[in-house]
Amino acid sequence: MLGGFRAAVARPAPPATESEPGGRILRLTYFDDYRVGAIKGDAIVDLTPLLSSLPHRDTLDLMPALIAEFDAFRPTIEAELTKEMGKKLSEARLRAPLPRTRQIDCMAVNYMEDGTLSERPPINAFHKSPGAVIGPGDTMVLPDIPAIVFEAEAEMALVIGKRAANISEAEAMTHVFGYMNFIDGSARGMPPANNVFFQAKSRDTFAPMGPFLVTADEVGDPQSLDIRLWINGELRQGFNTSDMAHRIPRCISWLSSIHTLEPGDVVATGTNHRGLSALHDGDTVELETAGLGRLHFRVRDELKRRWTPETRAQENEKLVARGEKALPIGVPARQISGKYTPA
Repeated sequence: MLGGFRAAVARPAPPATESEPGGRILRLTYFDDYRVGAIKGDAIVDLTPLLSSLPHRDTLDLMPALIAEFDAFRPTIEAELTKEMGKKLSEARLRAPLPRTRQIDCMAVNYMEDGTLSERPPINAFHKSPGAVIGPGDTMVLPDIPAIVFEAEAEMALVIGKRAANISEAEAMTHVFGYMNFIDGSARGMPPANNVFFQAKSRDTFAPMGPFLVTADEVGDPQSLDIRLWINGELRQGFNTSDMAHRIPRCISWLSSIHTLEPGDVVATGTNHRGLSALHDGDTVELETAGLGRLHFRVRDELKRRWTPETRAQENEKLVARGEKALPIGVPARQISGKYTPA
C-alpha cells in the first residue's frame, strides 16, 4: 500500500477546466507572458488590466498584491468573468500561480506515515528558496551533485491572505487565502552531515506549483483531501491530509510566532514519505490534490543516473525481509548506475 492507495497505472484525471458553480472565482494563476488570469470553464480570462492600480514593479508582483486586496477587487473581477469569454486554455501557457512569492515555509515530517510513527513528531519547518519555483509543464533539473537520491514530495500548500504575526490557532484559518498543489523537490544525503535542508531543498527548479490557486471558500475541508502523485502514469504516493501530525491552524500559528507571514507567502504542509521514489531523466510527474487540479512537470538529468524503482515503503519491506529493523519514513531508493554510484 502507498499511503492508503494501491499502486496502479492511473488514467488521466479530468482536465482542470470543468465548469465552476455560480460564476464564482475558483482558480487564479499566471499565463502566457505572466498575465494574471482566472479560469472560467475551458478558458482563462485576463485580469491584468483590472489590477493596474495595485502597487507593482511588473506583473509578477500583481498576484501577491491582488491577494492582499482581494475583497476590494472581487466584485470587479466577478463582473469581468461574467462578460468576458477569455482565451481557450488549450491555447494558453499556464505559469506558476506565485512565481515571485516572498517566502516559502515547508513543514518537515508532518504526517503520521500511515500509522508507522508511534507518536507525533515535534513541529518543525524549513525555508525553501522562492527562486526554486517553476510552473506546470516546466522541467525540474537534477544537478550534477553527489546526492544519494532525488525525490519529489507531493504536498498541499496554503497561501496566506492577510498578515499573520503571533496569531492563535483559533484565528489562523482566517489568514488563509487559498490552496494549491506543491512539490518539495529534494536532493538527499548531501555531505557534510548536519548541513541538510538548504542543500537538499533550495536547488533551482525544486519547487513546482500549480496549475492554479484555489480560493479557500471553494475548497471545503482542507484537512480531508486526497493527495496523489504519479510518475510516468504509475501511482506512487497516495494519502489524505487528515493524516497530518500538526494540523493547518497549528502550523500557521507556530510559523507566525517565529516570523510574520504576509499575503502571498506559501506554506507547504508536508508529505507522507513512504510513497516517495527516485526521479529519473525523462520522467513525467503529476500531482493532484482533490479540487486543486493536476500539476504536471518533466524531469531532466543530463547524467542519466539510475536508481532502484521501488518506493520507500517497498524498500522498507526488503529491509525487514533481511531481518533488519524497519524505518518509520521508509528507505530511499539506491543508485545503481551513473556518476556518483557507490562503489
